[in-house]
Amino acid sequence: MIPFSVLDLAPITEGSDAAQAFANTLDLARHAERLGFHRYWLAEHHNMPGIASAATAVLIGHVAGGTHTIRVGSGGVMLPNHAPLQVAEQFGTLASLYPDRIDLGLGRAPGTDHATAHALRRYFEAADMFAQDVVELLHYFEPVQPGQAVRAVPGAGMDVPVWLLGSSLFSARLAAQLGLPFAFASHFAPDQMDHALTMYRREFKPSKRLQAPYAMLALNVVAADSDAQARRLFTTLQQAFVNLRRGRPGLIPAPIDDIETYWTPLEKSGVEQALACSVVGDVATVREGIAAFIERHKPDEIMLTANVFEHAARVRSFEIAAQALASLA
Repeated sequence: MIPFSVLDLAPITEGSDAAQAFANTLDLARHAERLGFHRYWLAEHHNMPGIASAATAVLIGHVAGGTHTIRVGSGGVMLPNHAPLQVAEQFGTLASLYPDRIDLGLGRAPGTDHATAHALRRYFEAADMFAQDVVELLHYFEPVQPGQAVRAVPGAGMDVPVWLLGSSLFSARLAAQLGLPFAFASHFAPDQMDHALTMYRREFKPSKRLQAPYAMLALNVVAADSDAQARRLFTTLQQAFVNLRRGRPGLIPAPIDDIETYWTPLEKSGVEQALACSVVGDVATVREGIAAFIERHKPDEIMLTANVFEHAARVRSFEIAAQALASLA
């Protein structure tokens, strides 16, 4: 069986707050470690009331410090918001504290809106600068050379795995050119997934970091003891996507009995397209859905994400998913 991992956004649910979200994140990470998940990644977002993972490196340290063996990383750090040197220092620090357990996934999007992107004091739309920044960041992890004026302390000479994340062909091609592992955001933007995977594998150039292409795909998996219960839990994510498209992002909403009363036909079509890579159901349904996804796309690893309102139900969802995955081995 291929490795399976977790993507978490530290969701803040209605009636809760960031402190509770962080406690839930650590609790879920501990369960994921016990269940055999390979990685636990956190995603950078800003100005999103329902997402608490803005200070991603800080939260990675919290999770790594509260677990023992699971790899912890960013899925991802949005590099346009940061100076490459600062990212190298942050993840050099994390890798010094938690050796052989830290991953650095890099994204090209700002993870927020235009106004907030400008408030972050970096750049907003500059694909060419992103490629240059990735190369600069990789350089800071190399051993220090004689006469090198700027170095990452800590960070220089450290083996921090660097991934490129994306939902388009740009990052797929850049990951292939640089010989880096690639993670595709198929859990919310699946349209170019197959094309991006084909391009990445076809154009991959071996590097000292990676000798062969390695692709990870993200998949929404909401599991419960029955298909009906899982479908109801899934309405939380469906509502959140509708709210985002209406320009009203908020706290993560509670599930509802009938999603058809919540969205318009046009909204339904858009959300279903965005969430096409989703498996929702009981253990048998989840097992069949994940198996079909793996058979069709042949990823080297899958990363599961579950935006479920109640923490206990979210933990249970990952437990059922792990059970389904174990039966595929």
